[in-house]
Amino acid sequence: MNKKPDLEILRGLLFTYCIENTKDLDREEIIVSKNVNNLEELAELFDALTKSEFFSYREDEQQWFIDTLEHFLSTDEDFESVFYLFDTYFEDEILDKRAFMAVLVERLKSYMSEALSAKQIQDGTH
Repeated sequence: MNKKPDLEILRGLLFTYCIENTKDLDREEIIVSKNVNNLEELAELFDALTKSEFFSYREDEQQWFIDTLEHFLSTDEDFESVFYLFDTYFEDEILDKRAFMAVLVERLKSYMSEALSAKQIQDGTH
């Protein structure tokens, strides 16, 4: 069953970066050490903190995140609603939220591809 794209689900995935999340000094240090407006550092941040969070979701939910991001990136969505009243540990304000989401979807797709390759190797089908 395919779920409709929904911007609200992105808040759950990005909760790792929210100040309302449980205190974790190591995580907070990683977040503030990266420039969220530098696409390479942003990708590193997602690899460090979002990857494991992403894998905690079922496969259909993982696909829903990707489908949602791809859908809204194909429109003129500015993603302001995702970050509205969403206080993060980011040192800087996210200047280009579309670029932020584009990096996020590329990393999520990479994680899914990685998982698929690992599964194929495990199953001996690769």
